[in-house]
Amino acid sequence: MKSFIGAATGTLVILLIVFFFIWKDEPRPIVVQQNPTPTPVVQTAYSAPVPQNFDFTKAAAKSVNAVVHIKTIIGVKPQYYDNFFGSLHGYFYRQPQEALIAFGSGVVISPNGYIVTNNHVVAGADKIIVTFNDKREMEAKIIGTSPSTDLALIKVNAKDLPYLTYGNSDDLKVGQWVLAVGNPFNLTSTVTAGIVSAKARDIHILGGKSAIESFIQTDAAVNPGNSGGALVNTKGQLVGINAAIASQTGAYEGYSFAIPVNLVRKVVNDLMNYGQIQRAYLGVQIRDIDAAFAKEKHLKNLNGVYIAGVVDGSGAAKAGIRKGDVITTIDNHPVNNVSELMGIIGQYSPGDVVSVNITHHGKEETVKVTLENKNGTTGVIKAGKPFYNATLGAMLKQADESDLSNLNLDHGLVVVNINNGILQRGGISKGFIITDVNGREVNNKDQLEKAISESRHNTIKVSGIYPNGMRISFEFVP
Repeated sequence: MKSFIGAATGTLVILLIVFFFIWKDEPRPIVVQQNPTPTPVVQTAYSAPVPQNFDFTKAAAKSVNAVVHIKTIIGVKPQYYDNFFGSLHGYFYRQPQEALIAFGSGVVISPNGYIVTNNHVVAGADKIIVTFNDKREMEAKIIGTSPSTDLALIKVNAKDLPYLTYGNSDDLKVGQWVLAVGNPFNLTSTVTAGIVSAKARDIHILGGKSAIESFIQTDAAVNPGNSGGALVNTKGQLVGINAAIASQTGAYEGYSFAIPVNLVRKVVNDLMNYGQIQRAYLGVQIRDIDAAFAKEKHLKNLNGVYIAGVVDGSGAAKAGIRKGDVITTIDNHPVNNVSELMGIIGQYSPGDVVSVNITHHGKEETVKVTLENKNGTTGVIKAGKPFYNATLGAMLKQADESDLSNLNLDHGLVVVNINNGILQRGGISKGFIITDVNGREVNNKDQLEKAISESRHNTIKVSGIYPNGMRISFEFVP
């Protein structure tokens, strides 16, 4: 018994000594029990970064009042449709007749009711309902859309609304704290925090050859319903519009992506002033530089983007930029990949002059490039006015970016309305985009009339595409 007591006493003393030294050793780990089963703990000197010196409350309070919930209703049918056809359609097709309802977020950017959101939030909507943080509901109308940047501008009829001011997304630094504000899973006025993980990300989600993808990547939690919401800095300034998440499940898995506010500002101003985007082009074909390509082309470093071709007569060609040159900066903004260059040029308008640093045969040069529009001029491209063509029996208008982007088109005439004529006899409906007539591209009234006048054998061949991607080509005798 004495031996047992002595051994026990000695063991207890040793445990107390060990405990004493462990307790004094800094830093001590903080253990959070996730479940009743004890979890092994490894002591480390590293502690997770916590924004102890930041106060997010003011930025959050300012943001939640300027971020709105958006409900879109798609496929609304007139009441007579349900009265006369609803029951029969359900009987034969066994399908519900309710409209499709979707949800998202938006950011108020002016006190008189302008709201910016994602194009994919409001695309195809027949009705848009905006709910504010104070629970007021208003119906909104679409001012304009930009599928190539996934942005849309809508408006409600209101005054003195709380709104967010623009920050400067070019000033954002990797590691800087930001807040994501929106309505995930219909949970209104939700604020999450994270850091800027990367800039100028291209994640290949917009499609279309004219798409601009130069996203801000963050680790702030963003989920379905956050689309169109605000990414703000700690001052409460808008620095991005949340647009997408990287996920294999549809829910947040660590990273989200926002459209930089400098691009947002440009798109919004164009939609307000012109009704469509005034897109500027440098006039070059470009590609990224990796190690293998640099070796193949005997390039000294991997910085910049490679000029694979120059468009004849473009601003770049007039400035003396040549195939094989490497662009390193634009207006003192470093350019390290195609996405970064697209994001920078996307902030400018036709007629703007930019300073471009290039490397030509190993020597650095600086040239001034006047940016041009898709027509090769510096003028404003206005939305074409609808016009009537008696031969086709249709009201038509020039297709704009919102009509063309998702279809990989760069020209076409949209059918606005149909009367008696060959289109009606062919079963063509509104929204159809005519791309070619008698083998000629048509993009305006003059081109269409000229193409029709060149009909052979008294037939007219019309080719085009519906918004769902279905292509049609047919011949008519007027």
